[in-house]
Amino acid sequence: MRRFFLLTAKILISAGLLFVALRGVNVAALTQRIAQISPVWIGAAVVVTLVQVVLGAARWQIITRQCGVPLTFREVLRYNFIGVFFNQTLPSSIGGDAVRLWLLSRSGAGWLKASYSVLVDRAIGLIAIAVIVVASLPWSYHLINDESGRMALILIDVVAISGGIAFLLMGTLSWRWLQQWWATRHVHGCAVIANKVIFNTRTGPVMTALSLSIHVFAVLIAWCVVRSFDAPVTFAQTFLLIPPIMLITMLPISIAGWGVREASMMVAFGYAGLAPADGLLVSLLFGIANFAAGAIGGLVWVLSSSLTLPREPPPALDEAP
Repeated sequence: MRRFFLLTAKILISAGLLFVALRGVNVAALTQRIAQISPVWIGAAVVVTLVQVVLGAARWQIITRQCGVPLTFREVLRYNFIGVFFNQTLPSSIGGDAVRLWLLSRSGAGWLKASYSVLVDRAIGLIAIAVIVVASLPWSYHLINDESGRMALILIDVVAISGGIAFLLMGTLSWRWLQQWWATRHVHGCAVIANKVIFNTRTGPVMTALSLSIHVFAVLIAWCVVRSFDAPVTFAQTFLLIPPIMLITMLPISIAGWGVREASMMVAFGYAGLAPADGLLVSLLFGIANFAAGAIGGLVWVLSSSLTLPREPPPALDEAP
């Protein structure tokens, strides 16, 4: 019953935010923009999205190996595509992460190692996007004309980078009390693995390159969408606006980020002196590109005859990998 209410709340949030986003839009101008959409550029956005999924699989494979689960790239890629499908059908990206966790545990990894690999993958992704947002702050700060928007951007930067630093620092600590509490024990375990992956001379550079590239490809997806209807938005503006919006979209309060992304995109475009309606259309087309990639993941799931729904709930986490 609790899950039902949470899902219902997220559906209502998505619908409510979409309604708010669409309510103030000039429908005639938006319709005119839609008529100008180039299928070629939308196709390019879908292709870039698929490449992004492949890069995500490569990063996750490095993490699973550090967790003691030596999967082949084909297996990891298959699980990642299926996760993308469930990202589009379940709340935010948590649904996709849960499915990836379950699939990996069924491969013989066990629930603990599977959980750690998915959580570390998510944490490293958040740290990477926080680094991009903070590194681009001097330029994005001047791009945004509204003082409230500037303060909101700084707040997002501070919270994101502080959380990432605190997480990594926790992995360097050996305090005994960290092992006494269930939550701190497993967060510490994930932080230890993250540090081993990031600061290893062999895997660190590859992990850094993959993590940053994944978010740069998100910018490229948005740029393809911008070009699809010839919006007056430069690549530099797209690069500065998209990462903070993606960071906000990761909040698990809606279905696949719908509503949150549209509202954030319109606000960000408005603060930057751009047309909010263009921001809305960029967000909608961005979501469509992700939905298309998710549809391919759904096809992979359907064709994977060995995958069935779990019959038993997962056991409790009780030991580190």
